[in-house]
Amino acid sequence: MGLFSKLFGKDDKDADRRVEEEVNMVQSGAIDKIYPILKPGDWIGLRHGAVHQNLIGTGENKKLVIAFGYDAPTNFVFLMPHDMEGKDPARVFQEAYDNLEQVRSDFELLDALGNKVITASGPDFASEKILSESHMRRAHELLQADELLVSIPRRTCMMVTARNASQELLDTFVYMHNHTWQDDSYGNAQIINALFVVKGGKIEGIIPLGE
Repeated sequence: MGLFSKLFGKDDKDADRRVEEEVNMVQSGAIDKIYPILKPGDWIGLRHGAVHQNLIGTGENKKLVIAFGYDAPTNFVFLMPHDMEGKDPARVFQEAYDNLEQVRSDFELLDALGNKVITASGPDFASEKILSESHMRRAHELLQADELLVSIPRRTCMMVTARNASQELLDTFVYMHNHTWQDDSYGNAQIINALFVVKGGKIEGIIPLGE
């Protein structure tokens, strides 16, 4: 299995060909927007030296990292150390976060739960929008809550409720998270089995689940 296959989870010649074509598109400048991409701490890209920032965990015990890559038609083309040669990492990372800021991801109030749970799922970077302070401040406003619990169990998924919600609602929220974490019917990659605590639009901590 080649490096592309290992990174992208593909193991066939057609997949390798598509990835190589998309890498060429990046190198030619046809694809030029970099985004932050959330990956679990055991992501194989880390073993190959993929450029990243640590988000949850430390050192050899990483739980969640922010990788950086180009959004090609069928795969992400991740930044590797050689891609950073002659570049200022801080500027590259800021460019990625600026691009994320431009991604539209609208919240929807769940009427069935008394409008006390909101979702923002579907867009490619819906989960990564937890890194956007302005996006999360909007969640604070909608829920009229100073402290939030945020679920991003898989890519393209985000669910949010107030941390001080009733126990019944919190139990339902955790059930929704667990169901999404276990449901692979859409093929969206898992991110983390935990709830994020968000204050003032920023991640303040996590509550691990399933341990």
